[in-house]
Amino acid sequence: MCRLFGLHAGSQAVRATFWLLDAPDSLADQSRREPDGAGIGTFDSDGKAHVAKQPLAAWEDHAFAREARVLKSTTFLAHVRYASTGAHTMVNTHPFEQDGRLFAHNGAFGDLERLDQRLAEFGVSDLVKGQTDSERLFALITAESRRAGGDVGKGISQAISWIAKELPVFSLNLILTTASDVWAVRYPDTHELHILERLPAHSEEAAPLDARSSCIRAHSKDLAHSGHVLIATEPMDENPEWRALPGGALVHVNPDLGVTISHPFPEAPTHPLTLSDLSPSAAASQKP
Repeated sequence: MCRLFGLHAGSQAVRATFWLLDAPDSLADQSRREPDGAGIGTFDSDGKAHVAKQPLAAWEDHAFAREARVLKSTTFLAHVRYASTGAHTMVNTHPFEQDGRLFAHNGAFGDLERLDQRLAEFGVSDLVKGQTDSERLFALITAESRRAGGDVGKGISQAISWIAKELPVFSLNLILTTASDVWAVRYPDTHELHILERLPAHSEEAAPLDARSSCIRAHSKDLAHSGHVLIATEPMDENPEWRALPGGALVHVNPDLGVTISHPFPEAPTHPLTLSDLSPSAAASQKP
């Protein structure tokens, strides 16, 4: 299953070190599937998006994901891919960038031809450079956000609601970032997605951020005393304040780290999928 990680550090950029494959023992375990790609997205002081990513088609490529990357940004988006659709190529590797926003997705859905028709109707087919369902989902969100005058939350709501009604859906978990905001979706409740709101620490001995999952690790001394919000596929430390988002949740984290959770989507997809409905490769990519 793909791993998602989003970090909002507030209005001031902070330095953080990332490792996108921080579990070498799991890579050596041949009974477990190797990841197919990894990437991380940030924003510079001018709000311009930057993405470092690599398809992991060979063992030597894993060095890209295991090396420490010291980055500075207000928001961060990391993704480790287990492919359900599309080849192991750069254009199919997350995060994706459109209209200055970054996006990563964990899930699967069907009838991409129907979605391609929808994108053509909106005149955004050119946004899709690869073969993944994820990039198509992002293109639909981008199209709906444009129609909503740049309202990303409304764009996400419209796009997810349409897919939930019209297409067969297994999971649509996602994180979308700008330099000032983060949005996340857990839909329906197939895969978990967790959030942690970490308040500023006033003690001089406050611990730095040291978040670690089965694939991704993030470390930041700058965040020892600063509030921040984490969103991840799984809890990344022992902090008891981690909480699972409910199915159908749309999360928005604003520049002041205010968190709003709404439920604008249909309660369940009209055409839900199970693992047995997916192709063998897609099913393998969606297993925990």
